[in-house]
Parts: sequence; structure tokens; C-alpha cells
Amino acid sequence: MNLFCILQNLVPQQALSELAGTLAKSDNPYVKKALVHAFAKAYDIDLKEYKKDSLDDYVSFNEFFTRELKPGARPINEMPNSIACPADGTVSQIGTITHGQLIQAKGREYDVSQLLADYELGQSFNDGSFATIYLAPTNYHRVHMPFDGTLTATRYLPGTLFSVNNTTATNVPDLFARNERLVCEFDTQWGKSCVILVGAMIVAGIECVATGAIKRTPYIQERSHDLMLKKGDELGRFYLGSTAIIVLPKSAQVAWSDELTHGKTVKMGECIGMRQPQ
Repeated sequence: MNLFCILQNLVPQQALSELAGTLAKSDNPYVKKALVHAFAKAYDIDLKEYKKDSLDDYVSFNEFFTRELKPGARPINEMPNSIACPADGTVSQIGTITHGQLIQAKGREYDVSQLLADYELGQSFNDGSFATIYLAPTNYHRVHMPFDGTLTATRYLPGTLFSVNNTTATNVPDLFARNERLVCEFDTQWGKSCVILVGAMIVAGIECVATGAIKRTPYIQERSHDLMLKKGDELGRFYLGSTAIIVLPKSAQVAWSDELTHGKTVKMGECIGMRQPQ
């Protein structure tokens, strides 16, 4: 295993993320200013696309990290059969779910039922489609709806907190099915579909519009919902970087854009694929 991955096994992942969370939500002006200014300098953050365009306008690091875009900064593709990108980031993997397996990295796969923690639901996605978008620390960190759908259930799954960058994806088996995550299930016109928000090391938390901030627990949290969301609506957000995975059934008959290869930079709202009209 890669040395970077070995070191992640040795550090206290939960404690480190909890400490990061405590600091990130602090509204102490000295703590906030130190964190925000250091982060902005380290990652050369440009605020021209955001509602608050001054670093000093943010009351905490969390508010800065989940900063809101200006209206119109990310136009949502309006074609009725398009799948919109759920987040700013890079394409980690994209393709077809074959024999219940999703591609994690070159030469490495993982099981969709394990990802969703639901065997029957996972089986329903065989021969379906998936797209995995990695959010780097510099990216806009709100996740939006890639399609119209009714949110019917959320399932929080405690787990590890490995980094989700390419190095870890290449070296850690079943990475996305092992890490902490929130599975969001939707009823759509073509059947059941999911968006999964996957946590990572130093991710201080996951939030969903239907649940609010998820409180970390050692047990699974399942909730029922009946919330209609339109393509482009905000679904949730990450407090520090992570990954969003779209899972669609075979009935959607999605054709992903040929340009979406591993490492391709994408923006929230742009068309990443087309489904067949129902």
C-alpha cells in the first residue's frame, strides 16, 4: 500500500476531523481570521464569483468554506433530458455499473450495494450508470441536484475518513463504500436514483437540506422524507472537501458526455450526460 495511505491508517481520523470541525465552526474573530486568510492564501482563493467577496465578511471558516455563489454564476443546463453536474470538481470515474460494480480507479472496483448499504436497492442499479465527482479544497462546496426528483430517504453511514484523492482511490480497496457517507434516495420519472455524499479525512461534516447538519454517530441513521427538488436545487454541502456520486438505473439510459474522462474539470450545473426521453 502507498505510504500516504498507510499513514492515514495510523492517524486518529475521527478525532482529527472533530478537531477540524470545532475550529471551523468557531466564530472567534482571531481563530476565524487566521483560518480563512491562511486557507485563502494557500489555495489562492478568488471570491469574484461569490456573494461575499471579502474574506473578512465571513463569520466562521465553515461559512467561508461553504460560501454562496452569486446568482447566475453557475447556469443550470435547461435541456429537459440532461443530467447536470452536481458540484464543481473533477471527474474521478464515470461509466456503467457492470455486475453490480462501480469503477473506483484503474484496476479497482467496488460494490454498489455496499456503497448504498442496501443489497436490494443496489441490485436494482445493475447495468445502470454512475458518475463520481471529486471536490478539491479550492472548489465550491455545495452539492446540487443533477435531475428532478423527490427525496424519499436519507441514510447516514458511519465509516472511516480516508482522503478521497486519486492516490487513495488507487490504493485503498472499497474506499467510497468504507468512508463515512450520506445516501440520498430519490423517486424520479425513470425510477429510483441516488446521490451519495462521501466524507473524507478532515471533512468536518456533511449537511443535507432535508436533515440539516448530520451529527456523527457510530450507528446508521435512516430518515424518511417527501421533498420535491428540481434540477439545480441545493441538496447538501461539505464542510471541507470530499466526493459526490450519482447512481442511476438502467431505465434512465444515460449517455455520458464523451469529454468526461478521468481528471476532467467540471462545473456545477453543466450538462454531463443525456438520458433517453421517457
